[in-house]
Amino acid sequence: MLQSKHEESSTMASSIHSRRLKYLSLGVLVLQTTSLVLTLRYSRTLKEDAPRYLASSAVVSAEVIKIVVCTLLVFMENDFSARAMSKLLEEEIVRKPLESMKLAIPAGIYTLQNNLLYVALSNLDAATYQVTYQLKILTTALFSVSMLGKRLGSYQWLSLLFLMAGVTLVQWPMPTGGDSEQKVLSASNQFVGLMAVLMACISSGFAGVYFEKILKETKQSLWFRNIQLGLFGFVFGTLGMMAYDGERVTQSGMFQGYNKITCTVVLLQALGGLVIAMVIKYADNILKGFASSLSIITSSLISYFLLEDFNPTGVFFTGAALVIAATLLYSYERKPTSGSTVKV
Repeated sequence: MLQSKHEESSTMASSIHSRRLKYLSLGVLVLQTTSLVLTLRYSRTLKEDAPRYLASSAVVSAEVIKIVVCTLLVFMENDFSARAMSKLLEEEIVRKPLESMKLAIPAGIYTLQNNLLYVALSNLDAATYQVTYQLKILTTALFSVSMLGKRLGSYQWLSLLFLMAGVTLVQWPMPTGGDSEQKVLSASNQFVGLMAVLMACISSGFAGVYFEKILKETKQSLWFRNIQLGLFGFVFGTLGMMAYDGERVTQSGMFQGYNKITCTVVLLQALGGLVIAMVIKYADNILKGFASSLSIITSSLISYFLLEDFNPTGVFFTGAALVIAATLLYSYERKPTSGSTVKV
């Protein structure tokens, strides 16, 4: 009897702890996503006499920070034992090179995605980017069906239709004043930003599902897999930086144009990888849906009131509302009726 009560109390305490971690991950995800989008947008549009920092350099710096943090977390998981840490690295990396190479694919795609994020936010306002980027729900769903064999319910497919309609309305051309040259420039920037977001959505969907597939087939911790992912990301990021910005790096160094804002962007981007890992571990789809929706609303309000680079219209609000509704609807999970199971 006493043992039963003790087990019940332990289970209740574990449930409360898990619930707290879920809401903590929700809050951190909303804060990180909103802060990164707005800070990055500000850093790419800030006019200064000094040269602008290299986006490729910021991506590499963020990978280094993620590797260091994840290494410390894995070290902590191994009771701060240098011998255990060394043995783990030898067994999982040196003796299993093919297993490690599997992570080269998502690492390369994530590196591309991170660079596309800078391109998109250099050409789009923060609110439009946030809403359009929710197309990654569609790409993730399609890749999940094709690669993981997941089955989507009617609510999920309906939400994808809402999503497409919402993004179409958000991208609907708005009447602008000024000369024709300014209009052409604005349209050109909008097109470049839109293409960057669409490519980022495709890469995000594929890389996310691929990484999930690897995690389900492994016994290693999420932090250790992030170390392997970060190592490949660092290599690909460095190669990309030297290929596209090698001359500028040689002339003025990798950290040219860095300031407090740039360092904040790098830290937020590095935090993003850790936050996603925490969300995967502790949160559920409903909480992730709320996080995306809250982030869109917050980014739009701050972009309008503080950055003053966004003038919303009724069409935009309608599209944003549809995207938010789609996000929540996609995250909705029907409770199975007696004798049946609904798989989402």
